[in-house]
Amino acid sequence: MLELKKGDEILAVVGGIANIAGAQKVFSEYLDSDNSKKLALIKNEEALIKVANAIAMCRPDSVFVNTGSADDVQWIREYSLRQGEEKKLAKPGHTIHFDLPEDQARLVNQTFYIINEGEKMSSLAKTILRPDATEYVKKFMPGIMQGMTLIVGFYSRGPVGAEAAFPAIEISSSGYVLHSAEILYRNCFRDFDAEAQRTGLFFTNVHSQGTNTSADVPNARIFMDRSWMTTFATFCTYAGNTLLLKKGNHRFSVDYATYYKLEQQLSEHMFITGMTGPGGRKTFFAGAAPSGCGKTTTAMVGTDFIGDDLAQFWIDEAGVLRAINPEKGIFGIVEDVNHDGDPYLMQCLRGEGTEVIWSNVLITDGVPNWVGNGDAVPDKGINFQGEWFKGKTDKNGNPVPMSHKNSRCTLVASAIANHATELSEDPKGVPVKVITYSGRDADTMPPVWVAKNANEGVAIGASIVSKATATEVGATGVNRQPWANAPFIPGALADYMVAQFTFFNSNKFSKATRPIMAGLNYFLTYGNRGGEGNKLLGEKKDVRVWLGWLELFANGDVQAITTPIGYLPKYQDLVPLFKAINKEYPQSLYDMQFSLYVDKIVDRLELQKQAYSKEPDIPAILFEIYQNQTKELLELKEKFGPVIAMDNLI
Repeated sequence: MLELKKGDEILAVVGGIANIAGAQKVFSEYLDSDNSKKLALIKNEEALIKVANAIAMCRPDSVFVNTGSADDVQWIREYSLRQGEEKKLAKPGHTIHFDLPEDQARLVNQTFYIINEGEKMSSLAKTILRPDATEYVKKFMPGIMQGMTLIVGFYSRGPVGAEAAFPAIEISSSGYVLHSAEILYRNCFRDFDAEAQRTGLFFTNVHSQGTNTSADVPNARIFMDRSWMTTFATFCTYAGNTLLLKKGNHRFSVDYATYYKLEQQLSEHMFITGMTGPGGRKTFFAGAAPSGCGKTTTAMVGTDFIGDDLAQFWIDEAGVLRAINPEKGIFGIVEDVNHDGDPYLMQCLRGEGTEVIWSNVLITDGVPNWVGNGDAVPDKGINFQGEWFKGKTDKNGNPVPMSHKNSRCTLVASAIANHATELSEDPKGVPVKVITYSGRDADTMPPVWVAKNANEGVAIGASIVSKATATEVGATGVNRQPWANAPFIPGALADYMVAQFTFFNSNKFSKATRPIMAGLNYFLTYGNRGGEGNKLLGEKKDVRVWLGWLELFANGDVQAITTPIGYLPKYQDLVPLFKAINKEYPQSLYDMQFSLYVDKIVDRLELQKQAYSKEPDIPAILFEIYQNQTKELLELKEKFGPVIAMDNLI
């Protein structure tokens, strides 16, 4: 069990401010009259004491309070430009930010949960004991903002007033970080006190890039104090490490849902999108996928796009699963984003009128370029490593790509043509009828399959496998990625899994409102399915077909084939969906994609079984599901052989 406010609060220990009188003294010393007047509108004493401790610890030259007004946001933009954190590009409203070469993704080996002695944690989580974290903060953070301005903003992770939305404070010396926060999150300065009272909590984030030199990156740390819901980040600028409203606070949301909102809320690493079905029917999806596995592409295929990364869930009084996006913007990977696969996003990136912060792409004559954009490759330009030219190689003779694989674009989601902005900002959330889980699987699972029940749906999520991606510095190989949320699950995996089984089996759902749960896989290759080569069996636009079939199935418009792993689509139901995207769909391709390769699936089940056997207290139902599916698959193998075509099961 997670116990909140347990142990010494590190921010208070190092900052030294214990009460509101001490906080006011700090404000009178560091804030000018304008910013004092702005901060005086915040009445929550706990929040004010935290801000004061951050100021007292970091010792900036000045403090800027961001109320979210047009003037304040413009000040932040100009501050980031003055500091050299961003530079203007040719297109109005576009800027470029370069992270250090060593700071291009989440610093997984320098990211830790601060824990108290004896707390049960996920085996996939890196931890540091409270006294050791305190020593680091005492050593590196006092005076870390000298010569800089401390900027503080007050945000909501979700539409203000939504059941599963939480307020948060973002404190940083980086204009780029606060500029990004304004694009990605809802400034709730005027509503902060009321939201903190409604929820009974808020998150606090303190970041400073320090001198922002490569020499400092080995000292970089990203700490997440679970008990005090406070993050610390030092000596880095990559937004995944510094804009801690995002994945830092997502971790706190996961913790809170797991231990304090059992059967009431879930906090997931999921997109939210709506599909339009027959007769204009709207069906909303939420789906988990590790980075690099098609999550943003899937989200934007929808006719009513809500969000591409995070989702907060609850069950409403009518037993309907509701979801909100805690963000209002996109911090998206741009590699392979092009007009063919991502037309709506490309309209924003190459068109006029959208504010965009680019990071770590190639800039040529003020124009951003990136790998896979569909345009001609420039001869030369500037990227995060400095000058780049065609044919450039590294010290080992390997080609240097023009942009980093984790290059990003930051923009408001409402700029995207298929974004359902009104629904996205509705505190009631959207009704979710389909949950999907995706991995990066070249040889085992079919493109789409539906769980037979909630327990098997949770098992699909628990069994995601993916390759390590460029989003994580220091990660290699093939990883298990439970629920695509594993890097963000602080507590014991068993506790999180119990929360999943409890939530999706809740009696609050009726038969009509219980969501279906499905697996997706876009990465099968010809060579692994009876053909030759590493070419994918599908392409980006096929996603419309798989989601389209799920929309029909969830609403009872099509039937499915029952198999040991779940329900699979019939060939004749997919053909018209492929015609709708102007593609032929031969039976031979269907057979390659949907035949059950029994030995591979059984091996995958055994891999999961062995891995979870090392985790204490995993619910027995998971192993029963793996065992039953294995048994049924082997029985079919006895009857039909190791590769089972769907025709055999109809």
